[in-house]
Amino acid sequence: MTSLRLPFCYICAGMEKEKIILGIESSCDDTSAAVLRGQYLLSNVMASQKVHEQYGGVIPELASRAHQQNIVPVVSEAIRQAGVKKEDIDAIAFTRGPGLLGSLLVGTSFAKGLSMSLCKPMIEVNHLQGHVLSHFIKVEGRENRHPEFPFLCLLVSGGHTQIVKVNDYLDFEVLGHTIDDAVGEAFDKCAKIMGLGYPGGPVVDRLAHEGDPEAFHFSKPHVDGLDYSFSGIKTSLLYFLRDRVKSDPAFIEHNKEDLCASFQKELIDILMDKFLKAVRQTGIKQVAIGGGVSANSGLRERITTEGEKRGWTTFLPEFRFTTDNAAMIAMVGYFKFQKGMIASLDIAPISRALDYSLKSI
Repeated sequence: MTSLRLPFCYICAGMEKEKIILGIESSCDDTSAAVLRGQYLLSNVMASQKVHEQYGGVIPELASRAHQQNIVPVVSEAIRQAGVKKEDIDAIAFTRGPGLLGSLLVGTSFAKGLSMSLCKPMIEVNHLQGHVLSHFIKVEGRENRHPEFPFLCLLVSGGHTQIVKVNDYLDFEVLGHTIDDAVGEAFDKCAKIMGLGYPGGPVVDRLAHEGDPEAFHFSKPHVDGLDYSFSGIKTSLLYFLRDRVKSDPAFIEHNKEDLCASFQKELIDILMDKFLKAVRQTGIKQVAIGGGVSANSGLRERITTEGEKRGWTTFLPEFRFTTDNAAMIAMVGYFKFQKGMIASLDIAPISRALDYSLKSI
């Protein structure tokens, strides 16, 4: 058994003060720790790993080693910046999955050790749920808008592409998902084929601003329902460039802005076609985006424009909450702690999305 519910008396004890939640995120190549008091952010510290850039992608063994080096100073700095003592922490939320197994093991093991040393409960968090609930993180001194239930969230990242109906903080329904590759992977593949470096998404986005989105066209998938597919359009780009480079070796260099603009537009069209269909089918006009690709300027502009035309109330996450960050993990931890959903010490990470999808929450 990996999840326990606390007795009612424990939950109610000390309700006169907002609970302090420490969040730990280590699902991929960023080590992050954050502290929330209630829903308000006190700190959010992150250590990135530059070592993967030379390989054009994340190397799992190198990622887990870097997490081991980073996790102690990152957690310590998050607690220091929050202005609290580690003894003040009421619960420790950590990413259980999905993600790279070695990276998840570092975060899970650290959370267990800290839980035992401080005698504080642990809360397991689904990384994907964190991206969705990042909209509920509050920051002092600003307007804190958030979606009303139910709302639709387009969850887009390097590993996942889903349309999620959010009925409550802990009640999710996946309406559609990718049947093969994620949209973030398509962005990175485009950059890799063109020799633009890693991570590729931000580079493609930047170059797309300078190009013509109608210059080139690529084959789009035909998938029933609300599911996505991005493997075909990656292959279409690959073959297109292969054929053009044969006759003009400098084709990519001379057309990189137009290529990025065209490919990005095609990806956003695919995303929005299904999302528009989901809005029509559900009638829900509270909409949001989340995940790493939600930082893409083209997608943010497109969903905002569609929302204005169609009367949606649209929510875009802050850029700092689009990447893998511990603030969103602590946010989920806060809502789970309110329900007494505490993890036991025998819990193990789950790396595969199929075993730990939003449907399993």
